[in-house]
Amino acid sequence: MLMAHPAVLKNLLEQYETLRALHAENGSEEAGRRLDDVTYTLCVSTGTRDVDSALVAARHQMPGARPPAGSLLTT
Repeated sequence: MLMAHPAVLKNLLEQYETLRALHAENGSEEAGRRLDDVTYTLCVSTGTRDVDSALVAARHQMPGARPPAGSLLTT
């Protein structure tokens, strides 16, 4: 599966949060349409089918969200 670049995901997450707040604040049709578009793009970019899964997947793919594959945590 192709994975979106972390910078793209970061931008989508920021847009989603901004539009969600804007839509909740004033409920405008334009904000709602833009929110729907960003939600769809997040789902496509993360290979998911709903916004909650897309948000989790996008955040999980961000740098620093998890240790690199094959690294061991030591105490």
